[in-house]
Amino acid sequence: MPNARQREAPRQRPTGSPVMYQRWSDLLFLHWEFDPATIAATLPSGLHLDTFQEKAYLGIVPFRMQDVRPRFLPPVPGLSSFLELNLRTYVYDEQGRPGVWFYSLDANQTIAVEIARKLFHLPYQHAEMSFEQRAPELTFCSQRRGSHKQARFRYRVEGDIQTADSESLEFFLLERYLLFSQTKNGMLKIGQVHHRPYPYQVAHCDSPSLLPFTWNRFPAPTTPPVSSLYSSGVAVEIFPLRGLA
Repeated sequence: MPNARQREAPRQRPTGSPVMYQRWSDLLFLHWEFDPATIAATLPSGLHLDTFQEKAYLGIVPFRMQDVRPRFLPPVPGLSSFLELNLRTYVYDEQGRPGVWFYSLDANQTIAVEIARKLFHLPYQHAEMSFEQRAPELTFCSQRRGSHKQARFRYRVEGDIQTADSESLEFFLLERYLLFSQTKNGMLKIGQVHHRPYPYQVAHCDSPSLLPFTWNRFPAPTTPPVSSLYSSGVAVEIFPLRGLA
């Protein structure tokens, strides 16, 4: 299990140059407590389930990707902004490095989906999506290609803007700067991002869709999420994937 130093370390900007820049905007973080054994059984060898006070979590995160571009190129209209919806859990590797494990990432930009699959070995899926801001509500919808059902998230935001204390559940769920992925031949990779700590507020989401759970063969929760948070967003630097050694 990662210690305090290992949890703080990934927040430091790594040496070297990023390969990509992005902005993540209007992020809704919905998290449910989940049976640890059920999640652990889905993880590849070499990764271990990360828990907070012995509780495990699955999270649904819809958000907007903006200004996505490689390091040496400007944003391209029609390609650099799109929507994304992911289902994730939290893990650490044999060295105790804490990160994110993605079960699926749906996006409405065809080229971005194909690039992310090939270069980052992430399980992206094609989808039709929409995002609407009509005060005081925000609405995010996603319909995966080949599905007749639509995932819908209508929510409102309230309260003061905060950043997470390092001992809090919010820190455990939000402040993740490492991701793990797996190549087709089973090799694990690790990647790092860098951004300022998430500014967040409390979110209220009425009857959030549970489709991302069923898409990924998890039983749908029967209770509301235990944590519902919103962040206006952060500018992000993306660093190259590397092996776990």
